[in-house]
Amino acid sequence: MKKSLKSFAVFGLGSFGGTIIKEFHEMGVEVIAVDKDEAKVNEYMNYATYAVCADAVDETVLNQLGVRNVDHAFVSFGNNMQSSILTSLLLKEMGVRKVWVKAQNEYHSKVLEKIGVDRVIHPERDMAKRIAHHIVSDKMIDFIELSKDYSIVEIRVTKKLDHCNLGEINVRANYGCTIVGIQRHGEFIVSPSAEQVIYTDDVLIVIGHNKDIARFEEEGV
Repeated sequence: MKKSLKSFAVFGLGSFGGTIIKEFHEMGVEVIAVDKDEAKVNEYMNYATYAVCADAVDETVLNQLGVRNVDHAFVSFGNNMQSSILTSLLLKEMGVRKVWVKAQNEYHSKVLEKIGVDRVIHPERDMAKRIAHHIVSDKMIDFIELSKDYSIVEIRVTKKLDHCNLGEINVRANYGCTIVGIQRHGEFIVSPSAEQVIYTDDVLIVIGHNKDIARFEEEGV
């Protein structure tokens, strides 16, 4: 496995946590996997850099694992809300730089926000939003929520903007959002200039306030 510039830890090896472990493995990223269930630890042992059967609510165990040196931790404990909250609190108190936690419901989410986790993940809700946006719009290919009000979206260019350059449409001035990249036949153009010409079926990567993006999608593309 390749040496990563960042270190990761995943607590809870259910379907969500296990998927993260496998994705990190595919990317050649080093990751610690932790779960109380020995069968789950054995299942993901070959995907993680280090897999351990342990109780993440035990601060002594976390110290032994060297978790305070981890850059980014993911907490995903099935339906065990108490373990999720206590582990997240310990990780934050230990100074882990980023702690992202899978929430079970809105109550769980509110508690996590109060203890200061860096991001609350709602897999089912987030996926539902992405599906809804995709179905409603013929132009929008994907939708990633950054916060309550801001998102990154992929929008397909229609004939309306074929052979226009970005300076002409001036998305930032006219709609308040920003085009950060363009996908074109397997090529990715990062931070395109105002002179960059776009064509039908190019995919624009747009970031901004949801209302601004919606207006650009409806009126601009």
